[in-house]
Amino acid sequence: MLRIKKVGHAGTLDPLATGLLIICTGKKTKQITDFMAQPKTYTGVISIGATTPTYDLESVPENEAPFSHVTPQKVKEVADSFLGLQMQVPPVYSAIKKEGVALYELARRGKDVELEPRPVQLYHFEITSFNLPDIGFKIDCSTGTYIRSVAHDFGQALGCGGYLSELRRTAIGDFRVEDAMDISQFTQWLKALEEEHGGKTTAG
Repeated sequence: MLRIKKVGHAGTLDPLATGLLIICTGKKTKQITDFMAQPKTYTGVISIGATTPTYDLESVPENEAPFSHVTPQKVKEVADSFLGLQMQVPPVYSAIKKEGVALYELARRGKDVELEPRPVQLYHFEITSFNLPDIGFKIDCSTGTYIRSVAHDFGQALGCGGYLSELRRTAIGDFRVEDAMDISQFTQWLKALEEEHGGKTTAG
């Protein structure tokens, strides 16, 4: 059996998100913080005309509102207004901890949670498709940016509400999703490595 003493990942993905996740083993786990600090690139879809408590489709859309006033020009103007340094309030349903408890646990218990805005930066916000109520995007951003909050705030700025309906992380720093292994490839790679070393390799 291939024995690995340490393993960790550099940046959690939301349950409904897909894309790149950096896995570190052995001595490389010491670099996790460095990897997590790298800028990220995401693609996805913001659906307007409603909101959700989780800011994505982990919860049911509510507060429906008309969006006939939304035009491609308006969407571009709002996207441009998000560029640069800004203060962002994270979603209540998130893994951020308060007094040692994850916020999503408090939210599920019906607890009121006050969140402080945090500085984040959007370097690039491109609208890639306009097919209302769905708006496709590509975003380059700093670490710590919640794309769910971007989607929520984007809908608020358009005056009709919005939530994240699709999300894919395509890059972390210089690492690209097209160069990564999927789960089946990773499993095959581990099996081949184990066979190559006669099942006696220890990664530490």
